[in-house]
Amino acid sequence: MDEHHLEEIEGLGETTFREERRAFGIRPKDRRHHVYIIGKTGTGKSTLLKNMVIQDLRYNHGVALIDPHGDLVEDLLNFIPKNRTNEVVYFNPADKENPVGINILEARGEDEKHLVASSLISVFRHLWKDFWGPRLEHILYNCVLALMDTPGQTLLGVYRMLVDDAFRKVIVANIKDPVVKMFWIEDYENYDPRFRKEIIAPVQNKVGQLLTSAPLRNIVGQTKSSVDFGFIMDQKRILLANLSKGKIGEDKSNLLGSAIVTKMYLAALERQNIPEEHRRDFYLYIDEFQNFSTDIFPSILSEARKYRLNLNIAHQYLYQLPETIKHAVFGNVGTVISFRVGSYDAKELAEELKPVFTSEDLEHLENHQISLRLMVDGKMSRAFSAITLPPLPKNGNESDREIILRVSRERYTVPRDTIEEKINTWFGK
Repeated sequence: MDEHHLEEIEGLGETTFREERRAFGIRPKDRRHHVYIIGKTGTGKSTLLKNMVIQDLRYNHGVALIDPHGDLVEDLLNFIPKNRTNEVVYFNPADKENPVGINILEARGEDEKHLVASSLISVFRHLWKDFWGPRLEHILYNCVLALMDTPGQTLLGVYRMLVDDAFRKVIVANIKDPVVKMFWIEDYENYDPRFRKEIIAPVQNKVGQLLTSAPLRNIVGQTKSSVDFGFIMDQKRILLANLSKGKIGEDKSNLLGSAIVTKMYLAALERQNIPEEHRRDFYLYIDEFQNFSTDIFPSILSEARKYRLNLNIAHQYLYQLPETIKHAVFGNVGTVISFRVGSYDAKELAEELKPVFTSEDLEHLENHQISLRLMVDGKMSRAFSAITLPPLPKNGNESDREIILRVSRERYTVPRDTIEEKINTWFGK
């Protein structure tokens, strides 16, 4: 193996076979098969994720981290190398005065519109699974597709589309898809007023609950995204998303995280026009990934590899995953790392790590002890046990945290007053 690859091996830990300690890691080409990490709270998952991200930062890799707790992102801000100060995009929806713009309805060309719409509907279905139905999906889907044919529209338009006749007339005039246009002209306009009120009530209720949040409204209501996800991937930038559920609410955290995952996937698909040998590896970390595992997640797992979007996904319990997602994970992920798990998860994971480990072995792992199956040169290794590395120390080459935040704020945010004035004008206030 050449020196370039040697220096970029991602250190994971030390093997403990026959009481001998040997350091080991994973090569870049094997990381393209994705890494899956599972374990109970307090077993060492966060330390492993942190160590992996720090190494990527020091190797000058492109990295994105979606963190629904916020602690890991905040910690990693202290480990950004000085030479990468200007490469960080810090996304913190709790920073109400400086919202980053993410227009969820943005699409690059006609071919991407239906994919964006389907992905967004999948996000909503995931968020509102207890209230979801075919009628709600039908109306939302037609709302989204209609809005996307008029430049500069955002998620805020969904609400107005249903109740503002003048606004809807402008949007419908621009619709290119004949089926979508027919829905609004032939179906929606001819609904009995009482029936119309009945069918749009669930949409108004659910979308309204989200958009009454001013911080979220100021993010998704910007007509042009301030973050170019394709640029982040291709230019090896660093995206740190602090989606703390405790600060912004679980539904908003899940919506924004799912939107970022979708945007990253769509940006990866754009790489089909780039020769494979010129596609730069990009490492996407998703903690508590079940919160963002919408219907398109199986497609991401199966297709992202060829576009060099390499996933590192972590969570606590298998029951958190729908069966389709669980099958997609174990059908596509090359490296499986298990910290200590409960009896239910241990039985399933033992099938992935047999014949070396039993379910009892996985239930009784010590903190920072792992059982894993490693992808090596494109092939799955025999399972083995290891100890993860202790937290990596600073190396004295870190940038100043406050400078990083200031630079990111200047480049990627819009002052709250500015965006709120634009949104109020758009609403006719």
